[in-house]
Amino acid sequence: MWKFLYQMASPKTFYQLSKPWLSWLGLSALLFLAIGLVWGLVFAPADYQQGDAFRIIYVHVPTAFLSMALYAWMGFLAVLLLVWRIKMAGLILGLVAQLGASMAFLALVTGSIWGKPMWGTWWVWDARLTSELILLFLYLAILATQTSFQDKEQGDKIAAILTLVGLVDLPIIHYSVYWWNTLHQGATLSLFAKPKIAMPMLWPLLMMIVGFFLYCFWVILHKARNEVLLRERRQDWVKRVLEVEKL
Repeated sequence: MWKFLYQMASPKTFYQLSKPWLSWLGLSALLFLAIGLVWGLVFAPADYQQGDAFRIIYVHVPTAFLSMALYAWMGFLAVLLLVWRIKMAGLILGLVAQLGASMAFLALVTGSIWGKPMWGTWWVWDARLTSELILLFLYLAILATQTSFQDKEQGDKIAAILTLVGLVDLPIIHYSVYWWNTLHQGATLSLFAKPKIAMPMLWPLLMMIVGFFLYCFWVILHKARNEVLLRERRQDWVKRVLEVEKL
C-alpha cells in the first residue's frame, strides 16, 4: 500500500495511472445512480407513516454520509501531507473539500425539505443539523485558507492543519442523536445493527450511496488531473502531454 502511495505521490505517475480509471468510474457512477434513482422513486414502496415524502432519503442519506466520509478522507490526506510530505495529498485535499462542501450543502437542503412536512418547519437548531452546518463551515474555511496563499504548498499545509482540527466534528455529528434529545432520527444504516429500513427500500438506497461515491471519485480524479497539469505546467512531461493531446 505504501509503495502505491509513494508512486502516486509523483504528479507524472498520478497523471498516467489515473487516466484508465476515468471512463470506468464515470460509467459505473451513471449506472448505479440511474438504477438507484428509478428504483427508489418509482418501484420502492411508500413509507407507511411518511408516504412518498420519504423518497428524498435517496439523495439526503448519500449526501449526508459522503459529507462526513469525504472529510474523513481529508484527514487522511492531511496526515500524508504533514507527516510524509506527499505534495499530491495537499492538491487532492482541496478538491475533496470542494466536493465535500457541495455534499454538506445538499444534505442540509434536502434535510430541510424533508423536515418541513415532518417537523412543521424548515430549520431547527437541532444537534445533528447544527453540527452538519458546522461541517459545511469547516469545508468553506479550509477552501478559503487554501486559496488565500500565493504559495500553494504553504496554503495546502495550513489547510491540512485546519482539517485535522475539524475532525472533532465528525463524532459529534454521528453521536449527536444519542448524546442529546434531538428531532433527527437515528442512523438508518449501521455496521453492527439491523437496518431500520425495509429491504425493498434499502437496496435502491445502497445503490445510490455507491453511485454517489463513484461520482465523487470520478469528479476528484478528473479535477486532480487538470490541477496537476496546471501546477506542473513548466515541466517537460506536461508540455509533451499537451502536444500529444493537441494531435
